[in-house]
Amino acid sequence: MSFLPAQLIRKKRFKGAHSKEELEFLVNGYTSGAIPDYQMSAWLMAVCLSGMTDQETSWLTVAMMNSGRKLDFSNLKSKAIDKHSTGGVGDKTSLIIAPLVAAAEIPVPMMAGRGLGHTGGTLDKLESIPGFDVRLDLEKFKVLIGQLGTAIIGQTKEICPADLKLYSLRDVTGTVDSIPLICASIMSKKLAEGVGGLILDVKYGSGAFMKTLPEAVALAKGLVNIGHHAGISIAALLTQMDQPLGRYIGNSCEVRECLEIMDGSYLKTPKPSLYEDTKELSLALASQMLILSGKYSEISAAREMVNSLLSGGQALSKFYELCRAQGGKIDQLPTQAKHEIVIEAQQDGILRSYNVEEIGLAGIELGAGRRRAEDQIDHLAGIEIFFKIGEPVEKDAPLFRLFANSDRGFKEATSRLLAATKISDAPVQVEPLIAGVVTPEGVFYAH
Repeated sequence: MSFLPAQLIRKKRFKGAHSKEELEFLVNGYTSGAIPDYQMSAWLMAVCLSGMTDQETSWLTVAMMNSGRKLDFSNLKSKAIDKHSTGGVGDKTSLIIAPLVAAAEIPVPMMAGRGLGHTGGTLDKLESIPGFDVRLDLEKFKVLIGQLGTAIIGQTKEICPADLKLYSLRDVTGTVDSIPLICASIMSKKLAEGVGGLILDVKYGSGAFMKTLPEAVALAKGLVNIGHHAGISIAALLTQMDQPLGRYIGNSCEVRECLEIMDGSYLKTPKPSLYEDTKELSLALASQMLILSGKYSEISAAREMVNSLLSGGQALSKFYELCRAQGGKIDQLPTQAKHEIVIEAQQDGILRSYNVEEIGLAGIELGAGRRRAEDQIDHLAGIEIFFKIGEPVEKDAPLFRLFANSDRGFKEATSRLLAATKISDAPVQVEPLIAGVVTPEGVFYAH
């Protein structure tokens, strides 16, 4: 069925609801090039201003999913489960979760992303491991899932080509932060992966795209609703991003942090507590994945299993297997940048708050992320954090350590970090890492 794009733009501009056929026409027309950028840009802006119903969002998701190839893992002995994070600073849990859940004999086919804005990307972290290939073709990807239980690659042109085009357009037209468009983008890719279950890490706070808990709940509900109606097992954890996750921000340094958690060596560091939030969130998400697989019905039993696999070294062994299978030489992981400085506290007090987005942008100043898509990342660049919110800080104590192969960004990064860190004498209420869980049955807040 054919429509006039201008009529559909006008319809959405005046808050009309699209039919399934209209959305398929828009998606297929834009993917094929029949609908130009300027018309699709206008339609995207109309969606941002007028919104979409749940039914429209579901139809849009399916149309985007059907724009390319769909994988099928139904031949595996266990339901395939993936994980998706909405993005944060220091968010490295995929590197622990994928091998950990695979060690529990649950397949984890993971299509990950690169850094976006102030947030880091799993693919960039993995590419800091010499030789690690995240560009495997889909046939090799499927073989590794069958043999190893997990593999991590980037989105290929065969999977959701509509999303590849639409996301690039949204990025340059100020239409990224629309919940229906975010939901359709995330879920079209995940459903095209052929997974039977999905755990979502929906973040909120100063370092997240959703700044408040109600915004995160709205996004989580939208994502869970789409997955539920598509017939997959799905849940979302609502997690706080008002401070960076873990000890490090960067690429090779975040890989090293994950290795220290998986081999237990973090316990021998001067301050093991800096790793606890990364470890806790990884275990919480992995436990939910075991529940979604159908192999476990009680979260306590699932948690006991992932604890055992992490402390017993099985997750680490699986990570080494994953690296070898994708060409990574983990024993050659670089660890020493050419330049480093330490930023010291300028007063005594309690660490009251961080502006985490600014901390992420400081990492970009050092070269740990990109300003433009074509920028080259310095995989050794990064930031070490010495304090968590609520901890006492003494004047002249180290707050951050900055390191990179070039010192050109140190001055601007230092300014951002000092401005982003608030220390005062007042006591601080530390918010829980996990605020709750969203399932098809509703929202359940932690107490």
